[in-house]
Amino acid sequence: MAAFALVLEYDGAPFIGWQRQAAGVSVQAVLEAAAARLNGGAPVASIAAGRTDAGVHAAAQVVGITLGVDFAPERLLAALNFHLKPHPVAVRAAAPAPPGWSARFSAIGRAYRYTILNRTARPALAFGRVWHVPHRLDADAMQAAAATLLGRHDFTSFRASACQAKTPLRTLDRLDVVRCGEEIVVVAEARSFLHHQVRNMVGTLKLVGEGRWEVAEVARVLAARDRARAGPTAPAAGLCLTGVRYPAALDPFR
Repeated sequence: MAAFALVLEYDGAPFIGWQRQAAGVSVQAVLEAAAARLNGGAPVASIAAGRTDAGVHAAAQVVGITLGVDFAPERLLAALNFHLKPHPVAVRAAAPAPPGWSARFSAIGRAYRYTILNRTARPALAFGRVWHVPHRLDADAMQAAAATLLGRHDFTSFRASACQAKTPLRTLDRLDVVRCGEEIVVVAEARSFLHHQVRNMVGTLKLVGEGRWEVAEVARVLAARDRARAGPTAPAAGLCLTGVRYPAALDPFR
């Protein structure tokens, strides 16, 4: 048996999300089908660092798989990419997995980027990868509000009702809001996130950017621990998993 770590990128638009489900095409199912072609047809199980939702993209999703035969990493990468066609999923890197490594449980950091296209004209080239907001947003006010969410808190107000996490406590290490021309980019980093946490935070920050909420209201919403007090869930299309961090001793790609 040979365990491997993979870095994947994918367009989440045609998928029901990362996780295999009873109906619909998932990224996990597509990857496992490709891996089975290299495993003599035997099923291959995969574990991802983050279970992205339907429509959410990934630039650097990390996945662990185990095969019954060994492969040189570069050969595995090429073979998987061949069998992943025509799905919009690509293996960017492959490496032997260190002993005891888990794509999910060994991770010590995850990073997401959320992109808002803030212009009057609707997107053409970026369609399906941004949240189009036609009216002007105040990125500086959004950044000031974002700063109030940093640190360790009970994030119940930004947690999906279907979230299965045992606790709403999370430590938010980074939440930056930056305007880049017509785009407003929100970067979030933490060891782990609650279900819909990033999208719920972005939906709330948008209310501040529109001037409908004062900056201080976001801190009050956080303290309320009530999902009904926060803003709407931002669309999935603007969200992308951009990286996963591991301790140096367990980093397959170090």
